[in-house]
Amino acid sequence: MHDLGAPVAGPGATAASGRPIAPERRRSRLARWFDSWMRSLGMALVLFLLIKTFFFEAFQIASGSMTGTLLTGDFLFVNKALYGAQIPGTGARMPGFRQPRHGDVIVFAFPRDPSQDYVKRVIGTPGDIVAMRHGQVEVNGRRQAEPYVQRIDSLHDVSSADFAWQRPFLTTSSDEDRRRYRPTRDTWGPLVVPAGKYFVLGDNRDDSSDSRYWGFVDASAVKGRTLLVYFSYDRETHDALPWLTDIRWSRLGSLIH
Repeated sequence: MHDLGAPVAGPGATAASGRPIAPERRRSRLARWFDSWMRSLGMALVLFLLIKTFFFEAFQIASGSMTGTLLTGDFLFVNKALYGAQIPGTGARMPGFRQPRHGDVIVFAFPRDPSQDYVKRVIGTPGDIVAMRHGQVEVNGRRQAEPYVQRIDSLHDVSSADFAWQRPFLTTSSDEDRRRYRPTRDTWGPLVVPAGKYFVLGDNRDDSSDSRYWGFVDASAVKGRTLLVYFSYDRETHDALPWLTDIRWSRLGSLIH
C-alpha cells in the first residue's frame, strides 16, 4: 500500500536537496508559530478587555423586579459608552454621548452594596419632583403613562420604616409636615431629586426593591443602559440543563425599551 502525500519528517528526515533538516531549524519554526499564536491571543484579550471596560458588558438578571420588561434568566448586553464608561481605578469617566433620561433602563452599583449590580428604570433625573399617588407615578406634577409596569398585588399597599429616608427631600419646608409624613409603597412624595442623582423604580412595581426603599442612585454608580437580550432561559424549571433545554427563543436578540 502506498502512502499519499509527502513523508512525515522524523529524526532522520532530509530536505528536498537531500541534506538533513537541523533540529534547531524545526524548533525555530515551532517557536515562530507559537510566538505568532500567543501574539494573536494577547491582542484578542486586550481587545476583549477594552470592549468590556469602555463599550459593552454582559449582565445576567437574577431577580423578578423588572418582570414585564426583563425576566429572571435573561442575559443582557449593556451599553457603557452611552453615558461614558468609568476609567478603572479612578473616579473619572470617559466622555459620554448623553446623560440618563426618563424611561432608560440602567444598570448601576447598588448604593448599599456596590459589589452588587442592580437594573431599574429611571423615573426622576436631577431637579425633578417625583411622587406616586395610589400607584400612579407623577413627575413634575404630570402623571406618567407607564405601559411597561406590571402590578401583581395592587390592593396590598404597605408602609415601611425604610421609607424614612424620604423626609429630608420632601418639597415642603414645614418641619411639622415632615414629622407627619407617612409614605407607603404606592403613595409617597413629592420628593426633589438632588443634583447628580437619579430616582429609579422596578417595572414589577409591587415586588421591587428600588429608590422608594433605599434612596437615590448616584450618577457615578451608573454603569450603562441596557441594550438587548442576547440569551434567555427559564430558571424556574428543574431540568438538569435548563440553560440548554428551556431557552426562550423568542427573547433572543430582543431590544430593551
